[in-house]
Amino acid sequence: MDESWKTADSLAVPRFGPADVERRDDECLYQGFFRMERRHLRHRLFNGGWSDEVVREVHIRHDAVGVLLYDVERDAVVLVEQIRAGALDDPESPWKLEVVAGLIENGDDPADVARREAMEEAGCDVGELYELYTYYPSPGACNERVRLYCGLVDTLGVGGVHGLDEENEDIQVHIVPYPQLNRLVEAGRLDNAMTLIAYQWLARERASLRAAR
Repeated sequence: MDESWKTADSLAVPRFGPADVERRDDECLYQGFFRMERRHLRHRLFNGGWSDEVVREVHIRHDAVGVLLYDVERDAVVLVEQIRAGALDDPESPWKLEVVAGLIENGDDPADVARREAMEEAGCDVGELYELYTYYPSPGACNERVRLYCGLVDTLGVGGVHGLDEENEDIQVHIVPYPQLNRLVEAGRLDNAMTLIAYQWLARERASLRAAR
């Protein structure tokens, strides 16, 4: 019998940790708003012993927060639309529909960042705030971790264009009824990981959120 499978309980605690990596050198290749490093390391192997030296380039970013803004009474979400430099080659459009998001800087509390970004990007005052997940968007190439929230809001009077002039932000706010959100997913208009993860959480928890009001 093949006993190589793992149960969920056994996978809950990692086999290896930071002590199982030998960090030999981190070279700075570029330093601007973001940083690029070339990392030299060795690590323990699943079959025992240590690897040869591994060299990887890593994009160094601030950690981030995302917040899905949901109006329970109107069964609608707030999405923001803005141009994204990383999507300039997108054949459809570099303007993306997303949940509100921002970077964690200077030791800020992630929940405070979520509330601040909701006001700056969408003009929304967040009431209850639920922490959903913490995850790495691309751990093979980037050290960024994202803290994802759902914030309950009242969308009455919400809309227009927002963003900070000093950051060259030009953000259009959209109030999207939940059934239309489903159609946007099916049409491929919601094509970034943070928004899709938040959408999947809402699809599972929406009935509970509405029943609790």
